[in-house]
Amino acid sequence: MSELIFEKHSRNDASWLPELEGSEEKLIATIPAGLRRKKEPRLPSLSELDVVRHFTILSQKNFCVDTNFYPLGSCTMKYNPKALDAIAKFSSFSLIHPYQEVEDAQGALKVLYETQRYLSEIVGMDEFTLQPAAGAHGEFCGLLIVNAYHRSKKEIKTKVLIPDSAHGTNPASAALCGYDVVQVRTNKKGHVDLTDLRSKLNSDVACLMMTNPNTLGLFEDEILEIAKAVHAVDGLVYYDGANMNALLGICRPGDMGFDIVHLNLHKTFAVPHGSGGPGSGPVGVKKELVKYLPHPRILKEGNRYFFEKNAPDSIGKLRAYYGNFGAILRSYAYIKALGAEGLKQVSENAILNANYLRACLVKMYEVPYGGFCMHEFVLSASRQKKKGVRALDIAKRLLDFKVHAPTVYFPLVVEEAMMVEPSETESKETLDEFVRILEAIEKEIEDDPQKVLEAPHQTPVSRIDEVLAARQPNLRFSPVKD
Repeated sequence: MSELIFEKHSRNDASWLPELEGSEEKLIATIPAGLRRKKEPRLPSLSELDVVRHFTILSQKNFCVDTNFYPLGSCTMKYNPKALDAIAKFSSFSLIHPYQEVEDAQGALKVLYETQRYLSEIVGMDEFTLQPAAGAHGEFCGLLIVNAYHRSKKEIKTKVLIPDSAHGTNPASAALCGYDVVQVRTNKKGHVDLTDLRSKLNSDVACLMMTNPNTLGLFEDEILEIAKAVHAVDGLVYYDGANMNALLGICRPGDMGFDIVHLNLHKTFAVPHGSGGPGSGPVGVKKELVKYLPHPRILKEGNRYFFEKNAPDSIGKLRAYYGNFGAILRSYAYIKALGAEGLKQVSENAILNANYLRACLVKMYEVPYGGFCMHEFVLSASRQKKKGVRALDIAKRLLDFKVHAPTVYFPLVVEEAMMVEPSETESKETLDEFVRILEAIEKEIEDDPQKVLEAPHQTPVSRIDEVLAARQPNLRFSPVKD
């Protein structure tokens, strides 16, 4: 049942095609010579049932949250309630057009406006834009705002400070915006080294980019001192919202001293992402930066919603229309359904699940930065490496057990890193099964390490040349050669 679709039936049987109306020669003559085929297309002849089965089987070869446990650290991969998909399909939303008159789209504008207000309250910002299409796009937006802020003050700022445990998009976004990236060390507790930070603060610093909890899954307990030190040189403090799933209803970046925030609706607020759908990376700012937000902003007067007409200080428009509306709509419904207490429970359960798993796994793996974690934690397979098995090998073997691997080799400050985030949507039974699987793999490392080193054994393909795949991706595969 899993053979190539071209092998299912005769390739040259065209009996299923409709009869031509008129002379074949006359029809062919209407096609420019350069566009005509030299040979007949080699198409399979299949029934609808054959096609449905073929593509359904293909879809089941993919890992996704709906089919398997997906403990991908740093990139929250949690279950997305199907009720949100149903809401996004409502014809009142799905059939509207972004160029409709404002008066004909008041409901959609209300959703966008209220989402901005909800996000502002959740993270402690004064205003939001929903335009950015994903997290890195949000970083780009935030750094353009940083630049606009300093230019308005006739200041020349050239440097952005970034912790050595940060997400890779942070330095990439800073470099894209023309800044020099300066790395800040991690201390022995796994936090930003405040002494090292202070040694690198001067009048050239435009911004510090960081997240809290950080990429090691630890809460930065000196965040108020960090923000104060950056503000002292008239730098701004930027919050990477990838880890916001740990803070909902518990604490707010705006209260920690952050000036700019980007959120990932496709992580924290239950929107499918990866190949499952578009992302959304809204950006929020404190009041002194509101005038720099992308144009146009959605405003409200009385019960009417409209777009601002004049924004001379805006960084401009970042993308077509007003954001990924379907993603924003899902998050709006998610926030409305859970309410303040429900959102807080999301984070409390995510923290509980992560700490439970960490406590279960500490006997097998090194935990370089131990103690209480937030929504995720980082293990080290350094013990296993001494036995000839690396983090990558364990990750590949997990696929045979129908579990997606955690993030490996990130953050870079941990040897043989394995970054685990169970999220709040997984049951204790699933977490216990994950522990049992890792215990089974650990026994294999002792008794039959070759089984781990040659994994995966049950996937459609085994190990590919990852360097070649990254540098020369082959995105088209044809099983038939003329």
